Amino acid sequence: MLSYFSMNWILLILFTGPTVSGSLVKGKVGQNITVPCFYSVRSEQDITSMCWGRGKCPASKCYQPIIWTDGRKVTQRSDSRYILKGDLMMGDVSLTIVNAVEADSGTYCCRVEISGWFNDQISNHNVVVEKARISTASPHTYTSEQTSAPGSTSESSVTITRTWPLVSASEAPQTAPGPCSNTSDCWDVTSNLQNPSVSRPGQQYSENWLYIGISLFVVLLVILFVSLFIT
Repeated sequence: MLSYFSMNWILLILFTGPTVSGSLVKGKVGQNITVPCFYSVRSEQDITSMCWGRGKCPASKCYQPIIWTDGRKVTQRSDSRYILKGDLMMGDVSLTIVNAVEADSGTYCCRVEISGWFNDQISNHNVVVEKARISTASPHTYTSEQTSAPGSTSESSVTITRTWPLVSASEAPQTAPGPCSNTSDCWDVTSNLQNPSVSRPGQQYSENWLYIGISLFVVLLVILFVSLFIT
């Protein structure tokens, strides 16, 4: 009876394994993505080996291992894009994926080997690598320069740069039709505006009042002289 319970206890430990923690890490294609993993190092005796693998952590070791370390240096690596940039001897065994691609998405296992039965520290991390957003409209830059007049005390130039996306022909605002129905009409209007002999109605109205005022003034002067002469 005792052996039956002992066997069940062993099987329970084998199938459940140690407590597993994890995290979700997101990044963009082309970026360097760091998947965190740490263990406690209080003395040099605590430094131990560990591995990173693809997929969930198995009962022992790492499934599809991608990098190994003995706790002081990397001893095995499946791809040069996998790097351990942290301080290994301080327990920082975080994995950095250089120049990530979409195929790097998935589950990663961090297993720190602790001496003793079923003492390994394991954690499963879900990595999601997304495509970077690409703008469909190409930017257009407009630069204008404004310089102070030569006669001013200080001369300086100001450059204004504006950037906006190009607008397609279908999105461009429609221009309202002009007042000229044909070329001859536009030519007549232009010639009238450029001809100095053509005066505006307001200007003619002012000139008429000026002539009337001068005429009245002259009549009054004549009446005054006639009155003086008679007197």
